[in-house]
Amino acid sequence: MTHNSQALLLIVLFLLPFVANTQQIAITFDDVPTHDTPLFRHAERAAKIREHLAAYKVSSAFFVITGSVTEQNASQLLAYTKAGHVLANHSHSHLSPSRISAATYIRDLNKADSVMKSLPGAESWYRYPFLNEGPTREKRDSIRQALNVLGLSNGYVTVDNYDWFINGELVSALRNGKKIDYDRLRKVYIDHIINSILFYDSIGVAVLGRSPRHVLLLHENDLAALYLGDLLKTLRSKGWSFVSPAEAYRDEISDIVPDVLFNGQGRLGAIAYSKGIPARELVQASEDEDYLRKLLAEARVFY
Repeated sequence: MTHNSQALLLIVLFLLPFVANTQQIAITFDDVPTHDTPLFRHAERAAKIREHLAAYKVSSAFFVITGSVTEQNASQLLAYTKAGHVLANHSHSHLSPSRISAATYIRDLNKADSVMKSLPGAESWYRYPFLNEGPTREKRDSIRQALNVLGLSNGYVTVDNYDWFINGELVSALRNGKKIDYDRLRKVYIDHIINSILFYDSIGVAVLGRSPRHVLLLHENDLAALYLGDLLKTLRSKGWSFVSPAEAYRDEISDIVPDVLFNGQGRLGAIAYSKGIPARELVQASEDEDYLRKLLAEARVFY
């Protein structure tokens, strides 16, 4: 453990008694609408996610890749808004600004904005694909200016994780005819998300002196359809309360926009980095494909 990480741990341990029972979190979903898989058609998956949210009276936000919207799946977007949730912009083509020009990225952003304006229940939030705001200050600032022109604010997250990778391994196992131990898969998934929340909450306590209103990044995937209810139940049992994304975005950190290029770990990671905490200490071990592949193998989830 480095000197900085030791100092971070001491600060967190000192402040934890003062932030106990104050943890609040908003649940959000990226990459909506998703494709059919061997386990669920999109409509089935979306319905199960809505059922889980309704059971715990959670209001959520679904960040839409507008290029994935079709006549067949658009009804599920409407069903989300009818259930009290909101939609928001996640680009048209899910492009990375590290691989294309700012002009190309902004054209894609504008195209998505025009589609979002035709959808009911759309909020003026934009979530960067890959949480990548740009590899250079010039590109980052050009994109931020384009967002300002469109009246869009950053639909940032505070808790990142690799649920998408675990889900990908599940889909791959199904397509390859492997058997699935769904109880073990549930444990791996919930432990991964809970540990991610605690990891980023410790960063928040260390750099802010408090637990902020968190924004959890999940994906509209099979794992959410299977286990979101279990996740929400676990969070509630641990003293967390649920807030809407709109409430979470009223936290003071929404006004803190650090002048850094380290944005891929979310808003808290960027704030911590701007205060001198090294990047390597702001990425948890489980945000790694090899780590998770080994974990799933050792847990004998797929066989």
